[in-house]
Amino acid sequence: MSAAAKKAIEAGHIWSFPGGIHPPERKELSNSSAIAPLALAENYAVPVKQHAGAPAEICVAVGERVLRGQPLTESTTGQGLPIHAPTSGTVTAIGPGRIAHPSGMADVVIRIQADGEDEAVLTEGITDYSQVSRAELLNRIRLAGVAGLGGAGFPTAQKLALQRPIDYLIINGVECEPYISADDRLMREHAASIVDGAEILLHLAGCNKGLVAIEDNKPEAIEAMRKALHEHPHLSLRVVPTKYPSGGEKQLIQLLTGRQVPSRGLPIDIGLIMHNVGTAYAVSRAIRNGEALTERVVTVTGEAVRQPGNYWVRIGTPVAHVLQQAGFTSSGDQQRIIMGGPMMGFTLPDVDVPVVKISNCLLVPSTAELAPAQQEMPCIRCGACADVCPAQLLPQQLQWLAKAKDHDALEQQNLFDCIECGACAYVCPSEIPLVHYYRKAKAEIRNIAREKAKAEIARERFEARNERLEREKEERLERHRKAAEARKKAQAEQVKSGGDNPNDAVQAAIARAKARKAAQQKAAAEQQSSNEDKS
Repeated sequence: MSAAAKKAIEAGHIWSFPGGIHPPERKELSNSSAIAPLALAENYAVPVKQHAGAPAEICVAVGERVLRGQPLTESTTGQGLPIHAPTSGTVTAIGPGRIAHPSGMADVVIRIQADGEDEAVLTEGITDYSQVSRAELLNRIRLAGVAGLGGAGFPTAQKLALQRPIDYLIINGVECEPYISADDRLMREHAASIVDGAEILLHLAGCNKGLVAIEDNKPEAIEAMRKALHEHPHLSLRVVPTKYPSGGEKQLIQLLTGRQVPSRGLPIDIGLIMHNVGTAYAVSRAIRNGEALTERVVTVTGEAVRQPGNYWVRIGTPVAHVLQQAGFTSSGDQQRIIMGGPMMGFTLPDVDVPVVKISNCLLVPSTAELAPAQQEMPCIRCGACADVCPAQLLPQQLQWLAKAKDHDALEQQNLFDCIECGACAYVCPSEIPLVHYYRKAKAEIRNIAREKAKAEIARERFEARNERLEREKEERLERHRKAAEARKKAQAEQVKSGGDNPNDAVQAAIARAKARKAAQQKAAAEQQSSNEDKS
C-alpha cells in the first residue's frame, strides 16, 4: 500500500463504488423498540449444515436429552462447524427436513422437543485472552459454532486461521438492505461487546488497525459505537453514505480503502479481513463467557405483523412460531413470507422452515406494501441493469448465457463476481428476475464441478489401483526370480562341496514318473487286447 493511500485511509477518506441504488429504507417499522426475547417454542429443527463447507458429524441419538449449548455435532479442527442445542429437551428425530434455502431443498435436521426448563451446559470464559494461545482462542471460537452472521456463513475461526499479513480489520455494521435493522439495534444495545469482539478479532488477525463502518442513516448506532470506541485507539469509526449495496464485502472495502478485490479473489488477497458486527458480538460471548452460538437477532417486519421489531431467536426455531409471537396476520393466498430482505431474500415454501445462523430477517409484507412478482416480459435492452451493477458486470448478457446454459461463457463473463444484490432486477422495467437466473446457473456450474471432481477422483483411484496391481505383479516376479537364483546358487554350492546334485534327484524322479506312466499305459493296452480276444 502506498503511503498516500494509507494516509487517506487514516484520515477517514471515503471513496465510492460503481452502480448502486436507493430503494425505500422502511427500517422505521422495526428499529424503534429494543430487542425482545422470544418465547420458547415447543419443538425445534436444527439443520446440521448452517455454514459454508462440509457438515460436522452428528454426536447425539434419538431419545437423548440435551441441554442448551450442548454440541449436536462434532468436528475436527479446520473441518465442519458444530451446531448446538437451542434449549434443553429430547432429541425426537434425526433425518431429512426442509431448510432455509431458495430451492426449498431438504437436508439433515435434528429435531428437539423442548422440556420448558431451558437448562444450559456449564461454561467457562476467559478473562485475559492475551494470556491464551492463538490456537486455543481459535478452537474456542470454532467449538462455539461461530460463523459469519452477515449472510455468508463462513466459519469464523477458519477465516482467521489464514495467516497472511493484514493491513486492516473491517467490522461491517452497514446493514444496507431495506427493512432490516438487526445490526442497528445490536449496535445500539451491545456496542461494548461488539467492540470487545472486534479487539479479539484484531488480536487473532495479527493486525493493529481496525475500521468500524456504519451507514449514515443509523445515528443512534453511530453514537453508541463512537462512545464504545472512545478508549480503543486501534479501532476507528467510519460513517459511509447510504446507498445499496454498500454493505457488500467488496463494495464496503472499496468505500473504506479505495482498493478492489480481484475477480474470484478474497479480501485477504489485498491485506484485508472483514467480519459482521453480529459475528464480533458472538466472538466476544464465545471467549468471555464460553457461550455457544444458539441464538441471534432477527428482524421481523412488514405490514402483515402486528408487533414488528427485533427478537432474540433461538437457532432452529420454526418460522411459524416466530411469526405467531410477532402477531402475523395473513393477507390472503398471495401472502409472501421472505427470509432476508426484499432485495436478497427469498420466499419461503412454508412456515415450518427453521431459523438458522444466517437468518437476519423475516419480512412479511402486505400485498399493497410489496406487490407480488409480475409476469416476466422480454428484455428491451435499456441497459439500466448494467448501470446499477456494483460489480460492473453485464446482467443482460449473463441472463442470455444462463438461459442458453453456456457455462464456459458465463465464467468468462465473471458470473461468480455477482453478489446477488438484486439491484439489476429492481430497476428492470421488464420485471425479469435476473438474480434467479444467476443463482440457478451458479448452482448448475457448481454441480458440474462437483461431478467432474468426483469423476477425477474416481479416475485417479482407478489408475492408482492399476499401478498398485502392476507394482505388486512386478514385485512378485522379482521375488520369484530372486528365489530361483538363490536355489541355483545353493545347488551349485552343494555340488561344489561334494554333495549330490539336486538336479540329479529331480531328473531321477522325473524318470520314475515317466516309467510308471508307461507301465500304466502298457497294462491298459494289454487289458484292452485281452477283452477283444474274449469277445
